[in-house]
Amino acid sequence: MNKKRRDFLKLTGLAGAGLTTAPFSYGLPPLPPAPRPQVFNMSGFSAPKIDTVRIGYIGIGNRGTGALQRIVHLDNVVIQAVCDIRPERIEQARKSLEKTAHRPTFYSGKADAWKTLCERKDIDLIYICTPWNLHAPMALYAMEQGKHVACEIPIATTVEDCWKLVETSERTKKHCMMLENCCYDFFELLTLNMARQGFFGEIVHVEGAYIHDIFDSLFDKSKRYDLWRLKENQRNGNLYPTHGLGPIAQVLDINRGDQMDYLISMSSNDFMLAKKADELAKTDDYFKQYKGKSFRGNMNTTTIRTKKGRTIMLQHDVSSPRPYSRLHLISGTKASAQKYPLPGRISTGHEWLSEQEYQELEKKYQPEIVKRVGELAKQVGGHGGMDFLMDWRLIDCLRNGLPLDQDVYDAALWSSIGPLSEWSVAHRSNSIDVPDFTGGSWKTNKPVDISLASGGTTRIKDL
Repeated sequence: MNKKRRDFLKLTGLAGAGLTTAPFSYGLPPLPPAPRPQVFNMSGFSAPKIDTVRIGYIGIGNRGTGALQRIVHLDNVVIQAVCDIRPERIEQARKSLEKTAHRPTFYSGKADAWKTLCERKDIDLIYICTPWNLHAPMALYAMEQGKHVACEIPIATTVEDCWKLVETSERTKKHCMMLENCCYDFFELLTLNMARQGFFGEIVHVEGAYIHDIFDSLFDKSKRYDLWRLKENQRNGNLYPTHGLGPIAQVLDINRGDQMDYLISMSSNDFMLAKKADELAKTDDYFKQYKGKSFRGNMNTTTIRTKKGRTIMLQHDVSSPRPYSRLHLISGTKASAQKYPLPGRISTGHEWLSEQEYQELEKKYQPEIVKRVGELAKQVGGHGGMDFLMDWRLIDCLRNGLPLDQDVYDAALWSSIGPLSEWSVAHRSNSIDVPDFTGGSWKTNKPVDISLASGGTTRIKDL
């Protein structure tokens, strides 16, 4: 790794897990990220075709279980291996596959059993659905073993790990995709296609959010292994940026025509998490480890400016009692669009278009992937069908040797907002430069192809 870049990461406190040890006084701007040469450009990279994709799954919790249930509806896919540290989860997975043609090898019981899975020679793709702190180590090891990687969000929790993922993907020439399913939701795909067709004019400003009340589940031992997400919430920033960010980053052609420049981030106080932990610690010894600890503020707001002068606003709140909102807003010189708190709406002036006018636009700008797979995806399910659209597209790209819609630069950049926002919050909302993980190739990289001009050959089994 570039020595200057390592020095930068150490100085800013972004190396490893230390995010508040930067030797800057409040008010002083951080050093800019050191530039790095790109070893190989993975944007637009086409790996050799894989007619039948052999998959190994790591982590059979909430997300992993859903992934197994969806993938059996695709032809030319083999579930080769499944791993989870909990034997009971393995048994559930075994039973769920009994009525299918898949007979994977199961791994469990040891903390490093996943490594044995990654080392197998008969696997093409490692699909990771584990706690956040394991994402980067598993993705890195899998690529070193010659496997493509699809990993749940965020793919890393430190900027250092983001760089490692980029460098490893470039060196091994293995895809490293983050499974940002919201890029495949129907309104988000619609607005992306509209933006590509110039409907919004010049994009000026976009907004995204993840506002989801999961407060009680953070303390529920039956919900997540070892309460890993409560542990993550001891960090203070936008810890889960990619649901809101992914779709709007694609609208802006981030990494493919524009790039993030710098950000500032601000968090409210924590009004709930520490209080709940202290309360539980009175009657449950397990929670004594959290007594007196600091937690993430209820609401975080992060704003980003791009190289071309567009602005991005992101929000994150998973503890306040608010209705769910995954805000998706696009504001251009000709029109705007917004979903949440209301259903998707389009405007070309001061008011939203009528339902009939909206339906006419929806029909006119419906993306090809929705035309071909949308209704079947809704039948399979997974957050209304977007999870299945994501899986179908991933497998179809691998089978046809096509570039992935989300590459390692997207995974690294979108995930890096977490630790970068932590730095800004810890430094009185000072601005911090956002690293260019593409090494400057964003200026010439081509936008994500949503035309399905190639591929589209992966069959869906009868439902």
